Amino acid sequence: MKTVHSIHAAKTNLSRLVKKASAGEEVVIARGKTPVVRLVPIDADRPCRRFGVMRGHARVTNAFFEPLPAEELDAWER
Repeated sequence: MKTVHSIHAAKTNLSRLVKKASAGEEVVIARGKTPVVRLVPIDADRPCRRFGVMRGHARVTNAFFEPLPAEELDAWER
């Protein structure tokens, strides 16, 4: 079921609207009579980051530690 709320009503009842959207109800927020946003739940959890996952996949040579050429330094300073 779709419900439409004004921005003022949405600010006043935000926690209730979030609860409705989390339960699967479509919640639309309108500016005047024009719908502008739809409140929907986030489906998936963000994946965890693992430290060192790229270990062994990238190589740093000694050239990385050498000073940059003058024209490269000039380009960075612009």
